Amino acid sequence: MPVKIRLQRHGKKGKPFYWIVAADARAKRDGKFLEKLGIYNPNTNPATIDLKLDNAVQWLQNGAQPTDTARAILSYKGVLLKHHLLGGLRKGALTEEQVEEKFNAWLEEKEKTVAAKVGGLDKAKAEARAAALKAEKEVNDKRALAAAEAALPEAAEGEAAAEATTEEAPATEASTEKE
Repeated sequence: MPVKIRLQRHGKKGKPFYWIVAADARAKRDGKFLEKLGIYNPNTNPATIDLKLDNAVQWLQNGAQPTDTARAILSYKGVLLKHHLLGGLRKGALTEEQVEEKFNAWLEEKEKTVAAKVGGLDKAKAEARAAALKAEKEVNDKRALAAAEAALPEAAEGEAAAEATTEEAPATEASTEKE
């Protein structure tokens, strides 16, 4: 029975997330599987990947073949590196301590790069928010200035009308007195 490590689609239309599974190669994409190895959510930035490292390495050692996308995910999380290092351990080229040391050093380096990416995304988001706030403030200032300019002529017209009314009122009184 040939085994594949592949993605199984879940979620709603337009918002997919995937289970990383070990399944018989003849099974349907979203059908029966042997073991769930983790999840992959591409909707977040950076993508969320939760993987059972030891189980994935065990399936690789038993001969499971990952699909192209699953291979990229396994490589990103270090499963393929661990499988490679354990192959060196079986051949006698490395000791267990060396394998753990190399793998942990790689994990630390990977965590630094991911943290740098997340920091860069946070910085870009803050810059975009500041630029949007500045643009909104400029628009509000322009609106306030336009409203103030529009209010000045109306106030002048209102004052002129009030003066005209006060001038007409005594003239009307005078005309009524003559009669």
